[in-house]
Amino acid sequence: METTDYPLSEVPKDKRKGLFSISVVLLGFTFFTSTMWAGGSLGQAFEFKELMVAILIGNLLLGGYAATLGYIACKSGLNTALMGRFCFGEVGSKLSDFVLGFTQIGWYAWGTATMAIVLVKTTGLPESFEIPLMIFFGFAFCLTAMVGYKGMDMLSRIAVPAMMLFILVSLYTGIVDVGGFAGLAGQKPTESMGFAAAITVIIGTFVSGGTQATNWSRFASSPKVAVIATMAAFFFGNGLMVLTGALGSLIYQQADIVDVMLAQGFVILAVLMLFLNIWTTQDNTIYNFAVAGCNLMRTDKRRLVTVGGAAIGIVLAVGGMYNMLIPFLVLLGTFIPPIGGVIMADFWVKHRGEYPKLQETELPAFNWIGLSSYAAGSAAAYFSPVLPPVVGVFAALIVYSVLIKATSAQPALSEA
Repeated sequence: METTDYPLSEVPKDKRKGLFSISVVLLGFTFFTSTMWAGGSLGQAFEFKELMVAILIGNLLLGGYAATLGYIACKSGLNTALMGRFCFGEVGSKLSDFVLGFTQIGWYAWGTATMAIVLVKTTGLPESFEIPLMIFFGFAFCLTAMVGYKGMDMLSRIAVPAMMLFILVSLYTGIVDVGGFAGLAGQKPTESMGFAAAITVIIGTFVSGGTQATNWSRFASSPKVAVIATMAAFFFGNGLMVLTGALGSLIYQQADIVDVMLAQGFVILAVLMLFLNIWTTQDNTIYNFAVAGCNLMRTDKRRLVTVGGAAIGIVLAVGGMYNMLIPFLVLLGTFIPPIGGVIMADFWVKHRGEYPKLQETELPAFNWIGLSSYAAGSAAAYFSPVLPPVVGVFAALIVYSVLIKATSAQPALSEA
C-alpha cells in the first residue's frame, strides 16, 4: 500500500520539515509565468507609484489568506481536501475535491502548452513540434510530483535560487535601460484599469494555489514556520512575479520574463528560466490535483492519480487551454476562495481551533451548513462589483459562523 506523503491522513509530527524546505517548495510554486502576464496588464494601466501600492495590497491580502490556511494545515496536519471532510461532510467534500482538482488540471494544461509553444518560438523549431512537446513535457513535469514532497523539495532547492538570480539580473538590466527609478516614474499608462480590478487580478492569479498550499504547509514543523513560509511565497514570491511582469511591460512591452530576457540578449538564461519556472509550478500543480483526486476517490494511489492527471492535462493542452487563461482566472477568483472561508469558520468557530483525529471521527455524509455557506460565498463573489475573492471568503466565513451559532454550535447534518 502506498502511504507516501499521507494523501488520506494527517502528517505525523516526526515527518515535519523546517523553514527553508517549506519556503523553497512554496516559492517554486509561486514563481510562475502566468502571474507575470497578469502583472503585465497592471504595468500598462498604472503609474509606477500606484502600481507598487496595488501590488503591495493585493499580495498582502493573498498572502494573509494563504498563511491563515497554512496555520490551520500545520496545526491539524491536514490539507484542504481532507479539511473539506469536516466542513462539507464525507460525500459533500467531493464537491470541493472536484473544484480544486479541476482548477489545478487547468493550470497544468496551460503550463504544459506554454512550455511547448514558447520553446518552439524561442528556439525556432517547426510548429509541428508543439504537440509532441506537449505530450513529452506533460509527462516529464509530473516526475518530481510522483516522488512527492521530497522530489519537489530537491528540485526547488536548486531552481529557486537560480530563478531569483535570473530575475534580479533582468530587473537590474531593465532599470538601467529605462534610466533608473526616475525613468520608471516617468512612464505613463497606455491602458485603463480600476484599482479594485487590479487587486482582483493579483489575488486571482494564485488564490487557487493559496487555497491548496496546505498540501505543503501541513508538513511544517510549527505554525510559525507554516505562516512565515507561506507569506514568503504568496506575499514576496507572488509579488515579485507581478512586479517583474509589470516592469517588463512598462520597459519592454513584454510581460513574460522569458520574452524580457530575450529582448535583453540573455538567450541561454531565458531558456533556463522558462524551464525552471514552469517545472517548479507544474509538479506542485499536478501534486495538488493528485491530492484532491485521492480524497475524491478515497484511494492512496497518489502516483497513479498523478499520471492520470498529467494525461488529462495533456489532452486539455492539445485542445487549446492555452487560449483560455483570462476566463480561467475569473473562474478561480470566484469559486475557489469561499472554500477557504468555510474551512476557517469550521476550524475556529465549530472546532475551537483543533480538529479531532480524522480516522477516529465518524463524519456525516453532508454538512449542509458548510455546503450552504460555500454556495452563499460563491454567489456573493460572483455578483460582487468589487474584490470578488475577498468578498467570497468573508461571505462564506460569516454565513457559516452565523448558522453554527444559530443552531447552538451544532450544524444541521444529514446522512446520505
